[in-house]
Amino acid sequence: MRIGVPRDREATFTPQIAPKHARRIEGFDETIISLYGKGLTTEEIRRHLAGIYDADVSRDLISSITDRVSDELKSWQARPLARVYPIVMIEVIMVKIRQGTVANRPVYVAVGVDTAGERDVLGMWVGTGGEGAKDWVNHLSDLKNRGVEDICLIACDGLKGLPEAVNSLWPRADVLLCVVHLVRASLRYASKR
Repeated sequence: MRIGVPRDREATFTPQIAPKHARRIEGFDETIISLYGKGLTTEEIRRHLAGIYDADVSRDLISSITDRVSDELKSWQARPLARVYPIVMIEVIMVKIRQGTVANRPVYVAVGVDTAGERDVLGMWVGTGGEGAKDWVNHLSDLKNRGVEDICLIACDGLKGLPEAVNSLWPRADVLLCVVHLVRASLRYASKR
């Protein structure tokens, strides 16, 4: 983008929108990250920015900006957790993920309620196939390695082998079938009407 700066013999002019020697306008990176978070590819982001801002942005620049989010994500995933969570809810969400082609992939989510009553997303892990108790053992072991020593109650779906997997890590934890899953399971026996 070409900027016409007026002559200033005393060098007192300071631009407000695009500061001196700036290569990108403030907020531009956040726009790219927002578009990336909404699932657009680097090529779609490039075309969008060309249409809206009339800016020719390379795919390499977009990739370098979005890679910074990956670093933040890795540090978030490795952060230490509280020692005790009275309640932890675990669930798998099937999400369409693009890696060459678009496919349904499981995202394992663990949400904990701490002793102050605040909810916290403890972790999110993308799986490869369907939901399984063995996968949950790996992800829950990650929570244990990050400092979770005790969980009082774990709410989950009725996956076979999951209560045993949980009790292998936290023997005193009670495993409770989620109310939503109980209602869904009971609706199988009710008539459609």
